[in-house]
Amino acid sequence: MSRALEDGDPAVVAAALGDIARAKGMTQVARDAGLGRESLYKALSPAGNPEFATILKVVAALGLQLHATPAPTRLPAVQR
Repeated sequence: MSRALEDGDPAVVAAALGDIARAKGMTQVARDAGLGRESLYKALSPAGNPEFATILKVVAALGLQLHATPAPTRLPAVQR
């Protein structure tokens, strides 16, 4: 999951959550998140575009936490 977050692509994050949810049992994850199973499958599918609130519910239902840390500082490009 950490690698998916580092990637920065929302589709990759949703796919990673979907993989974890399927491994733990989508029905139970949906119940714990307060979401319908079908809507959760749809939200975490490759074509899905879940709201951030849905992502937070799924993260909590999976017993995970999101953490924010400062990104590494990039050196300015050298001008020629």
